[in-house]
Amino acid sequence: MSIDADADADADFEGTNDVDELAAQLGEAIADLPEYQRFESVKAEVEADENLQEQINQFQQKQQEFMLARQSGDATQQDVRDLQDAQRDLHSHPVMADYLEAQEELTDRLETLNEAISAPLDVDFGGEAGGCCQD
Repeated sequence: MSIDADADADADFEGTNDVDELAAQLGEAIADLPEYQRFESVKAEVEADENLQEQINQFQQKQQEFMLARQSGDATQQDVRDLQDAQRDLHSHPVMADYLEAQEELTDRLETLNEAISAPLDVDFGGEAGGCCQD
């Protein structure tokens, strides 16, 4: 290998290190976003609320039972309505409503960042960069 080739390889490696460092800085900056901080705070509230956790568990159980009934062809329209009612009840809990709102705000902010990253790449960075077989 020539000296020029070694220098080119070193430059490529340094570029990779620069990108890795920028990615780490981006992650840290995202963690400092108000939207991320709010999401983490409300998530902690959800996790700490024992009554809400029980309601979440009951909903997940009902959802699992519905999925099994649907797979076996035994799900009824009443089952659908019951599941929707349970979800509506869960989502109307004040802490859960705050969580869902914070999650949506964070998702919107991350999508904006994804668009900024994707623009110069001419690829949807967050949606397609890691996949090989997407339509």
